[in-house]
Amino acid sequence: MSLSINSKDEIIMRLVHYFVTEEDYQPIIVNGVKNEIWLENLDAPYRIVRINSNYIHNIDQLKIDNYKVKNVSKQIKKKTFSFKLKTLNILLDLNQDINIPKDKNIDTFKITSLKDVRKDKGLASLYPKLKTFTVKNDSSLDFIINITNDINRKTEKANKSYEELFKPKKIVIVKALIVINIIMYIITMLNQDLFNALLLNPDLVLKGEYWRLITAAFLHGNIIHLLVNMYSLNIIGTQIENFLGRFKFLIIYFGSTFTASLMSALITRGLSVGASGAIFGLLGSLLYFGWHYRLYFGTALRSQIIPVIMLNLLIGFSMSNIDNAAHIGGLIGGVFISTAVGINEKTDKASKINGLITSIIYIGFLLYLLFINK
Repeated sequence: MSLSINSKDEIIMRLVHYFVTEEDYQPIIVNGVKNEIWLENLDAPYRIVRINSNYIHNIDQLKIDNYKVKNVSKQIKKKTFSFKLKTLNILLDLNQDINIPKDKNIDTFKITSLKDVRKDKGLASLYPKLKTFTVKNDSSLDFIINITNDINRKTEKANKSYEELFKPKKIVIVKALIVINIIMYIITMLNQDLFNALLLNPDLVLKGEYWRLITAAFLHGNIIHLLVNMYSLNIIGTQIENFLGRFKFLIIYFGSTFTASLMSALITRGLSVGASGAIFGLLGSLLYFGWHYRLYFGTALRSQIIPVIMLNLLIGFSMSNIDNAAHIGGLIGGVFISTAVGINEKTDKASKINGLITSIIYIGFLLYLLFINK
């Protein structure tokens, strides 16, 4: 059986093959478009790649096309909470007499052959593999089969990765923390001296009783306080332990506990107990995780995670006896420490180092203000 592919279709297939298999782009479903392919990778130099094979014969049509690109890009920008979104717009059938206007957010390239892709210095500098990428094509049919198989393998690998990340896992640390908090509540209600020895007292911390910066997170003033915090820990903590794993969860939990207590001792300067600072750290971690997976968490970020954080902070500012400084300290610590521990297959080494440096500076600054610059 003979099969032929025209040059335009071959370029499209090769470009899609390259961007999906080599640069980790994913196809986007865009309603109301024809003969266009949209790809997305929020970690790439161009977060959006659009390949358009429609014929554009005059400048007015090009202006209309640019308007459409801007409109779709704005929708994606809003959905993904992106502050800046650069789009690569590839036109395969543009009248050669048309001059492409410059746009600060859209880089438009005219391509009529694969040589144009490899010769273009702008594209080649951002995507070096474009110069050498190839697909085995003993025949047109082999070419299609090879491209399809490569894309399917890449998609299958990505799907397995997401499935492994999001599938329910056995939760151990969160359950253990809840049990410890309940046991500590019972013990300290029966032993007030122990309660006083473990709560956060800034004056005593400054005198050397540093354990209070951690132990106060395992104390609660009353049964309602305990139940609310344990319910929140179960809901939010289960997600973080499930997504990031037990070891990273422990680092984030106790790191957030520490930063929450430091901020409380520095600003509130009163007696304080409760796990809410650590729980706000987990909210910060969930915010960080959701940001990296905002293609999947975009709606949840906008309608659940951010509103929950804002509502709880608002309640803390409007009511007495709530240590909002601890909440803010834990929230910031949760974001910074989560950046340091990173997300598998999402956070690169440089980002982890930056997160570690930021966390050290943040904790060091709080320690300096509390212990040195009294």
